[in-house]
Amino acid sequence: MQRIWFLLPNKVHLLGMQDAKIHRRRIRVLIGLIIIFSLAIVVRLFTLQIINQNFYKEKAQRQYLTSTNDVFDRGSIYFTKKNGTTVAAATVASGFKLAINPTKITDLQKTYEALNSIVPIESEVFFSKANKKNDPYEEIAFKLTQEESDKIIALDLPGVSIYRQKWRFYPGAEIAAKALGFVSFKENTLIGRYGLERYYNDVLSRGENSFYINFFAEIFANVQSNLFKNKSTTGDIITTIEPTVQSQLETTVARIKERWGSDAAGGVVMDPNTGEIVAMAHVPTFDLNEFGKEKDVSIYSNPFSQDVYEMGSIIKPLVMAIGIDTGVVSPETTYNDSGSVKIQDRTFSNFDKKGRGNNVSMQQVLSQSLNTGMIFVGQKIGKENFKSYLLNRYKIGEKTGVDLPGEIHGLVGGLKGTNDVNYAAASFGQGIATTPLNIVRAYASLANGGYLVTPHLAKEIKQESGLIKTLDYPKEDVAILSPSTISTITDMLVKVVDKGYNRGLAHYSVAAKTGTAQMAKPDGTGYYTDRNFHSLIGYFPASDPKYVLYLFNNFPKGASFSSQTLAEPFFEMVQFMTSYYELTPDR
Repeated sequence: MQRIWFLLPNKVHLLGMQDAKIHRRRIRVLIGLIIIFSLAIVVRLFTLQIINQNFYKEKAQRQYLTSTNDVFDRGSIYFTKKNGTTVAAATVASGFKLAINPTKITDLQKTYEALNSIVPIESEVFFSKANKKNDPYEEIAFKLTQEESDKIIALDLPGVSIYRQKWRFYPGAEIAAKALGFVSFKENTLIGRYGLERYYNDVLSRGENSFYINFFAEIFANVQSNLFKNKSTTGDIITTIEPTVQSQLETTVARIKERWGSDAAGGVVMDPNTGEIVAMAHVPTFDLNEFGKEKDVSIYSNPFSQDVYEMGSIIKPLVMAIGIDTGVVSPETTYNDSGSVKIQDRTFSNFDKKGRGNNVSMQQVLSQSLNTGMIFVGQKIGKENFKSYLLNRYKIGEKTGVDLPGEIHGLVGGLKGTNDVNYAAASFGQGIATTPLNIVRAYASLANGGYLVTPHLAKEIKQESGLIKTLDYPKEDVAILSPSTISTITDMLVKVVDKGYNRGLAHYSVAAKTGTAQMAKPDGTGYYTDRNFHSLIGYFPASDPKYVLYLFNNFPKGASFSSQTLAEPFFEMVQFMTSYYELTPDR
């Protein structure tokens, strides 16, 4: 018997609604899949046509110029001009290299003469490689121009090939060489070996999947997360170095070394409020594009972070500030200067062995750079406060955290004991040694209201994805000195310049101090009597400091004091900076 089913109207309506929901859900899923697929296509096209256009252009060219290995690629490093635009400091240059297949060359002499007429090639080099009959590939010449390559190709010589080549190129040659560093082989891999090239090697290096990793990481993660450190992603490095200031500083230190026959000379310009290093120059230096010609590899190191020096009298303002901050002295405090002070079995004297008599003020101690006066201040401060301020507040002897490889700490072991002689010597800058960047950071605290900043050379990473990542650097949030101490020591240093050195500028106040330190013998048996380390450091305009400038002169010949070798270049550099940056006059 045939059964007939009847659906009630309400049930029919309910089934229709369920079918509609399923239909809509399927449509949404389909639309979602289409969106995801479309987004993937857009990202892929963006990658191919924009991000990796050079790679695929290169790949197309290699269809007829096939390389025997991967084409070198690396992120660029840029200087930053005062108007915010960038200029290349390290980039990748393109050209060609010449290679031969000894098994296919029919006439060695003819081949050599033909090639040598276009590209100079040492005959010994060519024939030694060309006679390797079992070797199908030998590289003969590098960094050829397009014109040279076209001429060689036109010869159509058997066994001769031209391959596209890329290499690291430094447009400034010697400019900022010790800050930038260079790229060279290590275990058959090209990596950064010194300077920023080494410190940011993981950022500058290029990997096949680097774009995809960084693009999606930035899209789906919080870019400010602690998971992303300063060196977490690949891209180009944007530095704080201002090329015009760098060039001026390079010229300044080169003239210092030439004038005084020094072993070395150097200088740093830093923003005391941010820690940004505007310029860093040192001589002797080298050409980054020809670094392999240097026989002494020590020339590659950066003395600002990898060498320590006894700084001499530029330590005195730091110690005087401790005395003022602890309330044991003021600019008007006086003492009796007999010209020398005996501590245990040691006698310490002023630079000229002379005393200034009674009622010598602390201002005169700085203005005349009196060692006996600084010993007086150190004794007033006491060992615990002396050590606490110098080591724990100024952090003299510690690493600064600068973004340069191989930074070392200072030598301050003498202050970790209780020997009176060590504290007396340290009060005027002997017996303790520190890196130049460490002393620059300490002076920056006098210039910025008492805060320690982290010196640094890189400020941004321009990622392969096109995003800009600003680098963050630590800054102490507690002042190491009171505002009144900062104001007092700054006024004292301005008077040192205006009245002590008679070097005051008409429209800008400058707070500065010279330093002349005896150089210690390498064997630890004492100090040379005829070798000095000169330094001069200051900040300006003193009422609202924008820059700290530090110069040093290592073992100058024919001059005893730093005021003789560094005062002129220092104030010329200050005048250049105030004019170049159009700083507002403060007097």
